[in-house]
Amino acid sequence: MELKKTPLYKDHLSLGARMVEFAGFSMPVQYVGVVKEHLNTREHVSIFDVSHMGEIIVEGVNSAQFLQKMTSNDIGKLYDGRAQYSILMNEKGGAVDDIVIYRFEAEKYFICVNAANREKDYNWLVDHKIEGVSITNASDDYAQIAAQGPESISLLEELTGIRLSDVKFYHFITGKFPGDIDTIYSRTGYTGEPGFELYIPPEKASYVWNTLLEEGKKYNIMPAGLGARDTLRLEMGYPLYGHELKEDISPLEAGLERFVKLEKGEFLGREVLIEQKEKGLKKKLYPILMEKGIAREGYDILVNSEKKGYITSGTMSPVLKKGIALGFIEDTGLKKNDQVDIIIRNKPFSGRIWELPFIKKH
Repeated sequence: MELKKTPLYKDHLSLGARMVEFAGFSMPVQYVGVVKEHLNTREHVSIFDVSHMGEIIVEGVNSAQFLQKMTSNDIGKLYDGRAQYSILMNEKGGAVDDIVIYRFEAEKYFICVNAANREKDYNWLVDHKIEGVSITNASDDYAQIAAQGPESISLLEELTGIRLSDVKFYHFITGKFPGDIDTIYSRTGYTGEPGFELYIPPEKASYVWNTLLEEGKKYNIMPAGLGARDTLRLEMGYPLYGHELKEDISPLEAGLERFVKLEKGEFLGREVLIEQKEKGLKKKLYPILMEKGIAREGYDILVNSEKKGYITSGTMSPVLKKGIALGFIEDTGLKKNDQVDIIIRNKPFSGRIWELPFIKKH
């Protein structure tokens, strides 16, 4: 099957990007190198093409009631201009996806979903739809560019003339990008750095991308690919769907309890989550700091020489210059600095249970 392309595909090729398959799309994994792109995001500003992500619009008089039933977080805490990280739940207490919900109006919500789950999430919502709710898969109506890094907001403010520094974390505004381009400016991201995700018309994506690259030169701007996106999110301990979250992994097991509001009332999977809290978790996601070596997805985790779990994500941290990983372990009583062993090429390598984020930003 032919891979999908984002509106920035030709721009990536012109920049010499190495392209790979990801979630059915041809996406840039790197331009000049993962480590350089990672460190530039931590120190200056980088832009990422995240147009492969999906967008779903839920609206109607019962839209809030519907989303309250379908997700783990409390929709009642949202107000116009506020965004919320949440889990789209199934009946078994597992994650259909992790999502960001934007409230535009009391009866209109805009949801950003993971690229691989665009159709699945839309179909899941439609299958559970109630009266007074309209659901639209608007994924092809938006391109998305993320500007991330300590200098990203200065660049965007200079370019747009909008006081974006006044927009709080997990809030958003609508406005214009130079050239009279309708834009949603969302103060969110996947790097742990200050920044915005810009939702724009697909036909304007190339113009926005190249304008950012040109005007951002004084801020040492770079394009960054999926490789740096993954190492950046892992340093912060952010989950990646299909790794730390799945249909058979609950948000409690994944360490996302703060996004689960059991007290709000009924929602899909709530009874399973209550039982997990009462009886205790059978497995738990732990951050691991390696003493040597790099743990990779699927590697076995040993506790006291006994296999007790597996790595879900692992890399070399460009900031710490050490291996870092996330993994599920059946021993749920482990504490920081407890030792575990990771089997790498049939040999045990020592690691320590750590805390998130791996790097402290403030």
